[in-house]
Amino acid sequence: MAQLGFVGLGEMGSRIAIRLFQAGHTLTLFNRTRAKAGPLLAMGMHWADSPRLVATQSDVTFSMIADTTALHAITQGDEGILRGLSAGKVYVDMSTVSPQEIRELSAQVAARGAHMIEAPVSGGPGYVEQGKASLMVGGERAVFERLLPLLTAIGPTVSYVGASGQAMSLKLAINLSLGVQMLAFCESVVLAEKAGISRETAVEVLLKSVAASPMLAYRGPMILHMPERAWFTSAMLQKDMLLALELGRGLEVPLPTTAVMNEMLTAARAMGYAEQDFASLFDALARMAGVQVVR
Repeated sequence: MAQLGFVGLGEMGSRIAIRLFQAGHTLTLFNRTRAKAGPLLAMGMHWADSPRLVATQSDVTFSMIADTTALHAITQGDEGILRGLSAGKVYVDMSTVSPQEIRELSAQVAARGAHMIEAPVSGGPGYVEQGKASLMVGGERAVFERLLPLLTAIGPTVSYVGASGQAMSLKLAINLSLGVQMLAFCESVVLAEKAGISRETAVEVLLKSVAASPMLAYRGPMILHMPERAWFTSAMLQKDMLLALELGRGLEVPLPTTAVMNEMLTAARAMGYAEQDFASLFDALARMAGVQVVR
């Protein structure tokens, strides 16, 4: 049993914390809004009043938050995670931010005698609950190997990618593909529907065709029945698209479909879909095509 900490209890973070707890570990939690921790505290997890205290009380501290601003908020300053780290402790960030941000933070962690790895997750909340999520890891290989039993408690497929920042680069590469695939799927359904084929039939046939993918298998049906709580909002996906475009510019890699996807997300947000799951791209595209959407 390990003494673990977890900072950031959103849709993904809370589910990851539960999996670690169910694997027999002790967890100390912090979230900006304490109410989100209520169900986890009722299960037997513990609360700390700051990210610093979480890190102080834990051998390994995990975090999963929305963006770079939030990462700074939980790591920096007198009450940040960095102040709670000391020699031998490990910090694992599972957020999706820029690779450069991760490299800079890793250097700050090392300056305190601690270790850091990044472990972004592929797969939505449902995949985490079912134990089907996959993780990619960047950082010191020896630390990765030491933490492997903890990481496999989160998801069965854990891949070591390389040095600090490389797992984050791969996560951005994966996420841009998710967005582009979903947009193409939505285009296909809207086109079929406007040609006189029912939306339900189009979705069913597409998901049985060679165009289907594991991501579309669970997210495609959302265009028929949108989840009440967004798994991955349009705003969050656009944050990742912008990070991918920034990385592409720096590496001189053209990302034309990513750029188009980014523009479509801007349109969707302007239509009011910013905080809805990015499956709402279908609604935005349908409105552009004059196809009625009833929810």
